[in-house]
Amino acid sequence: MSIKVIIAGFKGKMGSTALEMVKADKDLSLAALLDPFATEESFEGVPVFKNKEDLIGLDADVWVDFTTPKFAYTNTRFALENGFAPVVGTTGFTTEEIEGLTALSVEKKLGGLIAPNFAIGAILLMQFAAQAAKYFPNLEIIELHHDKKKDAPSGTAVKTAELISQTRAALQQGASDEEELMAGARGAEFDGFRIHSVRLPGLVAHQEVIFGAQGEGLTIRHDSYDRVSFMSGVNLGIKEVVKREKLVYGLEHLL
Repeated sequence: MSIKVIIAGFKGKMGSTALEMVKADKDLSLAALLDPFATEESFEGVPVFKNKEDLIGLDADVWVDFTTPKFAYTNTRFALENGFAPVVGTTGFTTEEIEGLTALSVEKKLGGLIAPNFAIGAILLMQFAAQAAKYFPNLEIIELHHDKKKDAPSGTAVKTAELISQTRAALQQGASDEEELMAGARGAEFDGFRIHSVRLPGLVAHQEVIFGAQGEGLTIRHDSYDRVSFMSGVNLGIKEVVKREKLVYGLEHLL
């Protein structure tokens, strides 16, 4: 029995890549496609919708969301309320929103995944950085994305920072009398260290964590050169959430 998948945002670059991944997997099938910019009523025999309310009552198992931060929360809540286990790659969720969605998933006994990054290499970077921060508490995060990305810092950078803060000794970095001669020059502050966001055409998704200590430095970096790098994680997420009864934040919880 194949897992029936809805893809929200299938017109976008990530959504269209996810569509091809689902089509290529014999264990998955497309139940519906959703995008407010859709002009067709079907795609290769799969029904296409502009409004999510039209999906109420649809026979489907998983809701894959690659939309925009503006709609991600309401879409994920809609999915849970209607019995679709969400696999969400859209970023921009607040801590309160994630907590609320997790509670709703428990109430509905539905699995789910909100993943700031689906690339296995990016997940490893987060884990390695958290380990390194025990010994190198002075660090900065630089994340680089294409210039159409709407949120900054990226969800991956925020998740990385959160994991680092769990292992890093409390430390306020920089000179006590530091002064920004131009606002924002030092980036965003998180728990005493800094996060910097770069937005340029030609980039896909890249991140490095730079550590510094007396007489030495360490840099951990991950690069996604193509969106296909995320698809193994999306595939894993789809197949795992149907086995679970609670939403999790971060692909590492399913590895």
